[in-house]
Amino acid sequence: MKLFPRKNTPTETHIKADKIADDRVPDGLLRECPKCHHEIFANELDKFCECPYCFYGFRISAKKRLVWLVDQAWEWNKDIEPSDPLHFPDYPKKIEHAQKISGLKESVWTGLARINETKFALGIMDPTFIMGSLGQMTGEKLTRLFERATEEHLPVVLFTASGGARMQEGILSLMQMAKVSNAVAKHSQAGLFYLVILTDPTTGGVTASFASQGDIILAEPHAMVGFAGRRVIEQTIHEKVAPDMQDAENVLAHGFIDHIVKRAKEKKTIEWLIKVGGIHD
Repeated sequence: MKLFPRKNTPTETHIKADKIADDRVPDGLLRECPKCHHEIFANELDKFCECPYCFYGFRISAKKRLVWLVDQAWEWNKDIEPSDPLHFPDYPKKIEHAQKISGLKESVWTGLARINETKFALGIMDPTFIMGSLGQMTGEKLTRLFERATEEHLPVVLFTASGGARMQEGILSLMQMAKVSNAVAKHSQAGLFYLVILTDPTTGGVTASFASQGDIILAEPHAMVGFAGRRVIEQTIHEKVAPDMQDAENVLAHGFIDHIVKRAKEKKTIEWLIKVGGIHD
């Protein structure tokens, strides 16, 4: 498979672990797993940042995930960043803080990736960037990802992590659901493969649109998957809901998810699935 022609002179970035800041908790500090409630010392967490007891995947940045997910990556559209269409109070400060802690200018990393000799278009939503919220430029980056993958006849792999549409951008953020979904549909009509991996949390408008449109939908253990939050559901139906209602395992049991995959196995699983159904000459 040939690499993309250099239309916009994308920045090439070879992912190396020693160049990415380690965002695990400092040695000696305890972290409680939100699922099994075991207390875990920082030095018990490996590079995957999974709970050693139940394999829940702690929320990590997109750049940290790239370290162990792929062998090489080329980032696209890295300079796209949010605007402030509604002049929402303190929104620019929130964006500045999110950019600092995530290392991204918007809440999703997109680009070309390679695992061994298998190449694919990759998107990783970042929960450290305003909880991976779907803003106007998040949708733009994802749309361009699918459009370029369609043009270059590449499969798409997308890791979702989102609290939903970004309220600071109002209806413009909600419009991204239809915009990205349209690009996904054209990618599918071209006979191309789309793989979704749901991570904690995947909720709101992201779940209601492109996170649900994959040819195959995987999830990480115990990831929260849903539309509305528990409190909103309970206030609406005036009943308590089961504690595990929005756990990936429960969603799998009801047929929405195809399989649950631990982080240590994601790399091989992605490569195998693309080889089986995602590569087209």
